[in-house]
Amino acid sequence: MKYTEEILKSWTSPLSQTEEQRVENTVLMIKDAVTSYDKVSECTMESFAQGSYANNTNVRQNSDVDICVMLTSTFFCNYVDGKTDIDYGYTAGSITYSDYKSYIVEALKKKFGNNVVAVGNKSIDIKSNSYHVNADVVPTFQYRDFKIISSTDPIKYVEGVKYVARDGTEVINYPKDHIINGKQKNNNTNYEYKKLVRIMKHIRDDMVDDGKTDGDKITSFLIECLVWNVPNDTITGSNTWAGTVQNAISHLWNDIKDDKHKEWGEVSERLYLFHFARKWTAEGTKDFLYNMYNYLEFK
Repeated sequence: MKYTEEILKSWTSPLSQTEEQRVENTVLMIKDAVTSYDKVSECTMESFAQGSYANNTNVRQNSDVDICVMLTSTFFCNYVDGKTDIDYGYTAGSITYSDYKSYIVEALKKKFGNNVVAVGNKSIDIKSNSYHVNADVVPTFQYRDFKIISSTDPIKYVEGVKYVARDGTEVINYPKDHIINGKQKNNNTNYEYKKLVRIMKHIRDDMVDDGKTDGDKITSFLIECLVWNVPNDTITGSNTWAGTVQNAISHLWNDIKDDKHKEWGEVSERLYLFHFARKWTAEGTKDFLYNMYNYLEFK
């Protein structure tokens, strides 16, 4: 095994309280920036952390915290087939997504300064200082998914978020379900699920640094979703972290080989892990797991 048990154990710990405080400061500052800006002050919004920081699986200090600024007073919908706004009692919103995103950019520049705010394809990037961390702010509309539960009731829907990237790509995800499900699996595995996620992310980062895998395709999000699809008894079945990692990699690789991966979901369990819009593929992930197994020098 490439790493000692002591190193693997050290990787199971979450970030320091100091780093967590800087994340909280960042979220509060962004909330203040958008709620106090006059062009959106009358809108109903919700700002929250998502991604690795929110799920407590982040492993590298000074990496970006993902923050969603979700507009709820105007929203996107996914209706049951054949239904329209009229069936649900909805009317056209008063603000377009494009305008909303522009207002959020203006609000952040006013708060943080033009020199530290940059607009990317999917997010608005804010550079860090001693008080707050790097942030990727994603302005979204609330996404009310009626179709997923076959609901014709306007107050019964699954909540997600939807936004439009600068290149025109429409993105839908379910960050709150991701957080809830991750906490539940962590509880059901005696808190070993998130520890294993952190270990696997550390290994993935080392492989990227050593040129052994493509970090753009084998993302932190993918690692978390892979571990999500490892059975609980596999996560808790070994008395060493080396054994747990080996068993997890073997299980995932064999599932892909046997085509069982087609039913794997993201942690939210609202979307399949392998679908056409993702950077990763099943075959590429299988190769990564094979390379990870060899990288770790398992016999």
